[in-house]
Amino acid sequence: MEIRCIIVEDEPLALERTKGYLQKLPFLTLLAAFDNATDALVFLQTETVDLIFLDINLGEVSGIRLLETSKINSQVVITTAYPDYAIKGFDLNVCDYLLKPFGFERFVQAVDKVRNNLEKTEALPDKKFIFVKTECRLEKVMLDEILYIEGMRDYRGIHTLNKRIMTLQTFGELEQEIPSHLICRVHKSYMVAIDKIESIEKEVIKIREKYVPISETYKKGFWKVIQGKE
Repeated sequence: MEIRCIIVEDEPLALERTKGYLQKLPFLTLLAAFDNATDALVFLQTETVDLIFLDINLGEVSGIRLLETSKINSQVVITTAYPDYAIKGFDLNVCDYLLKPFGFERFVQAVDKVRNNLEKTEALPDKKFIFVKTECRLEKVMLDEILYIEGMRDYRGIHTLNKRIMTLQTFGELEQEIPSHLICRVHKSYMVAIDKIESIEKEVIKIREKYVPISETYKKGFWKVIQGKE
């Protein structure tokens, strides 16, 4: 499997180190490198990228800000000298968090996580169900029975045709398990089943008696799904 990458890094030495590690793994293809988030975002709007190595401190627009304001479909590995953003990074569904200066062995571990995620994604279109952790068991959930998934403090509530299932699994984990053309993230607190949508009006989705907002962060990706472009 070829993995197409970009690096977003404004420290020359760190950039060269990451480039050197990339060159040691022949299945990684470096498409471009950027020293700021704005140019990287412009590139991502027209190019397909599997993996982004993303620094956090990038001047005017930080790596975290990029993830918060943009719908990034690529796998993301954060590279930073600051451990303070680790929890925030994983809340934004990054694949791994590399603390500088990281060695080649740790770099390979991060890439392996990315490759596993991408291999799972390739197998998603024919998926019929998932297993979710609830209480002390794994419960099977048929994807075609899900109406929407709602964030409820530490829990996610999976609302189906017949019941609600509570799980501690994060939205990021659920997004990796569920094909976005079936159930799509539309807000930091919601995912919706595309075929269960009854109407969309003024950035609000109606599913049965539930009204779900569409946030600016996820709006572009949602409309791509609706228009059949993803």
